[in-house]
Amino acid sequence: MVGDGGNGENERSSPLSAIKATGLVFGDIGTSPIYTLTVILALVPRTESAVLGVLSLIIWTLILIVSVQYAWLAMSLAKKGEGGTIVLRELLNPLLKRSRSKHALLILTVIGISLLIGDGVITPAISILSAVEGIPLIPGLERIGPDMLVLMAAAIAIALFFFQRRGTERVAFAFGPVMTVWFATLAITGLIMIVQAPRVIFAFNPLYGLSFLFSNGIASFLVLASVVLCATGGEALYADMGHLGREPIRRAWKYIFFALVINYLGQGAFALTHPGASSFLFEMVLSLSSLVYVPFVLLSIAATVIASQAMISGIFSIVYQGITTRLLPALKVDYTSATLRSQIYIDTVNWMMLAAVLFVMLLFRHSSNLASAYGIAVTGDMTITGILITSIFLLRGRYGHASLAWSITLLAMLYFGASLSKLPAGGYWSLVLASIPLCIILIYLTGQKRLYRAFQPVPLREFLRKYREVHDTMNRISGTALFFARDIERIPPYIARTMFVNNILYQDNILVSIVVEDKPFGVQHNFKKNLAEGLRTFEVRHGYLEMVDIVPILREHGINEKAIFYGLEEIVTDHLAWRIFAIIKRLAPTFVQFYRLPADHIHGVTTRIEM
Repeated sequence: MVGDGGNGENERSSPLSAIKATGLVFGDIGTSPIYTLTVILALVPRTESAVLGVLSLIIWTLILIVSVQYAWLAMSLAKKGEGGTIVLRELLNPLLKRSRSKHALLILTVIGISLLIGDGVITPAISILSAVEGIPLIPGLERIGPDMLVLMAAAIAIALFFFQRRGTERVAFAFGPVMTVWFATLAITGLIMIVQAPRVIFAFNPLYGLSFLFSNGIASFLVLASVVLCATGGEALYADMGHLGREPIRRAWKYIFFALVINYLGQGAFALTHPGASSFLFEMVLSLSSLVYVPFVLLSIAATVIASQAMISGIFSIVYQGITTRLLPALKVDYTSATLRSQIYIDTVNWMMLAAVLFVMLLFRHSSNLASAYGIAVTGDMTITGILITSIFLLRGRYGHASLAWSITLLAMLYFGASLSKLPAGGYWSLVLASIPLCIILIYLTGQKRLYRAFQPVPLREFLRKYREVHDTMNRISGTALFFARDIERIPPYIARTMFVNNILYQDNILVSIVVEDKPFGVQHNFKKNLAEGLRTFEVRHGYLEMVDIVPILREHGINEKAIFYGLEEIVTDHLAWRIFAIIKRLAPTFVQFYRLPADHIHGVTTRIEM
């Protein structure tokens, strides 16, 4: 996610920051106990050896994937405290020498981003559905059927997505305390159940997990596809590092790991002592006390809403990173907080996600059905993250870390291979959802390259020669005009057309270049060299996670423009992919709209391009 940037190290290392991390980072992995063991034990005989084997696999998945891969290895790799797939690409790209390797890295990054977005659709659906499915166990509500539960889950999702425009800053302060109560409840209920069957403690021995794997053949391998559900959301530890800092997340994870493991062991004990149970977490709490059950169901719904909110905010941030690094078109971004730059809202993404979440809920209708589709995107992203981490350690000469990272990457590949068995049962929807942003990104990147070549930018030396000719002979308009150019050395043709064909030349003409740097934060802006009389250059350089407002920067340097010129493309094509690219370009805000420049000063210059 996008970093807050305002926290100092003292604040980040405080206990309050760990509580904040509990609410903003661990919602997804924290709500996995609602459905994970229920799904797994529906697939295997409920013998003591099978239960202990499954519990051992869960514990060691949390240790190896979440603790070692993300909390240790990934979080040791940062760029100015930032984490995430794009940061890994920025760290690895300078270490690669061959252009083919850089291209492969770009493809891996794009696939990783797409899988995360696909995961962002399934997470709210399965989390909210699994929580409302505890309602029929409330005395008097037993007759609530699956259709009504789906409608309730859909209503919660709709309310959640409608709330996004208002921003979450006002209620975010409650996320940490609510999730802290949730994890405490998981730990307490788990401990009570462990007392009834203390032999589940033996599950810490990895031999039980290995014995389960090797004694059940291909069936146990396929169970891994459901075991990995316990680690969904683990990638948030690294992705949210810039927002909260490394230490608060690691400190919070120590306690959350304990709470999760204790609860899974408690559910295992409940499964052994209650052979007829099916929805283990809810039935376990109900068996303890009917008085606390209703508050627990309400708490679980609140926890799943918080988990969904964290995922939605994370997708907004991933898309924003994609926009600023020019992997995605410049969608309209609204800032919902005056103090936290992480609080953003992207209208198009919000409504597309809501439509996808509702579609998934209506399609699968039950969390156990949805679990059959869940995991492919998650394990695919884990595998890509592992490959990138291993490559960075290897190229930096840290061979011990590289060996460990590669070992865990092989484990992630094993989970990914097992998850592919879910394809016939609906798992293909995970890939379908991820393919949508993947196709958009690939079409956009390829289209932008072809468009740039078709534009035939004017070399600066040739442009200056022509400029000096017309400057001495043409009547100039009083005031200042801004022209936006990505690269001053190669002038966009719309500028030459405006000045030399349309004869629009101001007394003060400023070429503005906005450069996105390969670091997350920092904004620098200043005038560069004067190219000719009446022709200046101004440069803004900012990190790829910065939310930049250009107008105050211009005013700070005394720039009060009369007109702003920018280039527009009219794409003419019969090719399907380029038709899609043309639609993307039409729907996306223009470059100057993205940076919120004053609309009454803007003039678009259209260039017709055949593709």
